[in-house]
Amino acid sequence: MAELTSMMNIGKEMARKLTTVGINSSEKLVELGAKQAFLKLKQVYPRLCLVHLYTLEGAVHHTAFNSLLEDKKRELKEFNDSLKDHTK
Repeated sequence: MAELTSMMNIGKEMARKLTTVGINSSEKLVELGAKQAFLKLKQVYPRLCLVHLYTLEGAVHHTAFNSLLEDKKRELKEFNDSLKDHTK
C-alpha cells in the first residue's frame, strides 16, 4: 500500500486527518473518491473547506488542485454547497 503523502497535494497534516477517518493508503483514497473522503473528514473536521475538497480531487486524479478544470471545480463547489444546505 502506498503512503498518502506520496500522493500529489497530500501533506503530512492531511494524511494524518485522513488516517483518523480510516483512510490510511492512497489506494483507499482512490477507491473512495474525493467526495466520499471529504464527507468522512467533514464529520470529524467540520471546518474543512472547498479547497480541501479540491486537494482530495487532485490527489485522486494526480493533478495539482489548482489545475482542476473549471467544470470540475464547479461540480465540487456545488457538492460542498449542498453539504452546507443540509446543516442549516
